Amino acid sequence: MALENIIIEHEKGIATIFINRPEKLNALNKATIQELHETLKLANKNPEIKVLIITGSGEKAFVAGADISEFAHFSDKEGAMLAAKGQEILFDFIENMKTPVIAAINGFALGGGLELAMACHFRIASDNAKMGLPETSLGVIPGYGGTQRLPQLVGKGRAMEMIMTAGMIDALTAKAYGLVNDVVPQADLYATYNQIANKIMRNSPVAISKAIEAINANYKDGTNGFDVEIKAFGECFATDDFKEGTTAFLEKRRAVFTGK
Repeated sequence: MALENIIIEHEKGIATIFINRPEKLNALNKATIQELHETLKLANKNPEIKVLIITGSGEKAFVAGADISEFAHFSDKEGAMLAAKGQEILFDFIENMKTPVIAAINGFALGGGLELAMACHFRIASDNAKMGLPETSLGVIPGYGGTQRLPQLVGKGRAMEMIMTAGMIDALTAKAYGLVNDVVPQADLYATYNQIANKIMRNSPVAISKAIEAINANYKDGTNGFDVEIKAFGECFATDDFKEGTTAFLEKRRAVFTGK
């Protein structure tokens, strides 16, 4: 499909997706959500892509929220459908991808933008980043998973405060809360996420995908995460990557994984 709102660059196993609506501070609209879904779906099936980075174009914003003009006049049923579809095709989709997805937060990550970052497997922020869920100031609540993922990351009390006050926090506060893993100068953001991506790529893609599955299972109602871990652990033994990894260890050399 033709891409109007995102740019994708792929080099040496790392694919970087730039949300590119600078005139709207990269706000998410329905078209952008659909483009992200289609791009991520293809990337998840591409064996040449080992790590995905999601970031925003420019230096001001990762994603400054959802495009309010698209839903300001929605009915209650339309609002519920908007949230359900968005969660299904983008936010939940990212969380459950087998390919690691890192959010590189390079400015404002507000509302749907912070929800997008939280759906990624982990987050790195530039030192100018500002994060928040301001939806209650608009008479609505976060609808793309924010009320669920934020408490998982920062705890119930801080999540309640952030959502009820609709305020923003800076990058260092976000790190202290556990919302982001690292904070770096904006000029170093690219080098930092590439360094982390390269560390990830040294390891087995099969094992990483199963680790994502097992970790996510702990946060799903009615699912015993330990059972998922045991099953995934056992499945690793049937892979070429396991044979290569253990053989390389015993032979005192670096493993060359094939993702099989």
